[in-house]
Amino acid sequence: SHRITQHFLESRPYPLLLSIVMPMFNEAPLTAILREELTRFLPEIKCPVEVVLVNDGSFDQSLFQLIEWARSDSRIHIVHLSRNFGHQAAATAGLEYATGEAVILMDADLQDPLPVLHQMIAKYCEGYDVVYGQRASRLGETVFKKISAWAFYRFFMKFIHRDIPVDTGDFRLLSRQCLAAMRRMGEVHRFLRGMVTWLGYPQTAVLYDRQARVAGETKYPLRKMIAFAWTAATSFSDLPLKGSLYLGMLGILLAMEESVRALINYALGYTISGWTSLIILNSLIGGAILFCLGIMGDYIGKIYVASKDRPIYLVAKSYHFPQRR
Repeated sequence: SHRITQHFLESRPYPLLLSIVMPMFNEAPLTAILREELTRFLPEIKCPVEVVLVNDGSFDQSLFQLIEWARSDSRIHIVHLSRNFGHQAAATAGLEYATGEAVILMDADLQDPLPVLHQMIAKYCEGYDVVYGQRASRLGETVFKKISAWAFYRFFMKFIHRDIPVDTGDFRLLSRQCLAAMRRMGEVHRFLRGMVTWLGYPQTAVLYDRQARVAGETKYPLRKMIAFAWTAATSFSDLPLKGSLYLGMLGILLAMEESVRALINYALGYTISGWTSLIILNSLIGGAILFCLGIMGDYIGKIYVASKDRPIYLVAKSYHFPQRR
């Protein structure tokens, strides 16, 4: 069960400026659709809006389409990264660039419906510093994708960080206070949804139905999802290291059992009969040692990268054309 700190909520006025942050990587097929949908939706927001589009080193024509969009709309801000740094780094760049009192992070594929932003702002006005979108359903996704996502969130909540809400991605609203606190966290290997939960500010959920992608291809196939899950686990918990300890203890127990059996066989004169079990046991112990060394190596590698103190991302150039609307 969750143990959530209770906060006294104080209502606040509608934000003076709302920032919408969208990381983008090779999204040329949907840029025109996104432009049309945002242009239609933004007048519904009751305050000025800035849209921060982070081009995460796209290989296609995304940057040129975004610049052309920004030239015709002063609300559009383009942050062009020097290369592809990954979704979490691109999202970090957008969050640090945004200047709004309330900042909404969402994907550009429109799977997170724009009208949900009204519900998030309403919760922000109630006093919440974090409002995350929680998926009631996932449309347009395969059964395997739905099952794997369901299992990932519940495993993570059970074994890695129990306070991370299930069925939530990076789609969320952050207050300026919460964002300022998160900027003090210097993780190189970033897991934003875990970092936001760790901050502990007043948080609440908004339920919504996740839509199918309108165009383009998913940027998180199975291989990347597994890699992301592993990064999340190793950057946010020492459970894999504890698991290697338990695996080592299991190996010791097996070795003790085989030692007793070997002594009994020796006493009875049946020394040759244990050859098969000896090979199996050696293989198990050898595999366990290599597995544990691999886990330790991954943690040491992360420490090595963090010790270099390299920036999480590099901005090649930002584009904003305030003189036109």
